[in-house]
Amino acid sequence: MGVKIEIFRMMVYLSFPVAMFWISNQAEYFEEYIVKRKREIFPPDEKLQRQELEDFKQRMRIRREQKMLKQMNMSSEE
Repeated sequence: MGVKIEIFRMMVYLSFPVAMFWISNQAEYFEEYIVKRKREIFPPDEKLQRQELEDFKQRMRIRREQKMLKQMNMSSEE
């Protein structure tokens, strides 16, 4: 009788982590929980935010180009 109980306990101990791993790696679970949670934390960009980011990138690009041109002019004068 004691061996059967030990075998049952061992099966419970082993099946629980395996079942949790299997459930958490299902694509549907991932889609429902993880993706929705990510969208709550990092909401999709709004058009205004996207435009501000693009404007900032453009200003940085122009500033970098002007700096490079200055350096090129300084090095050509020497």
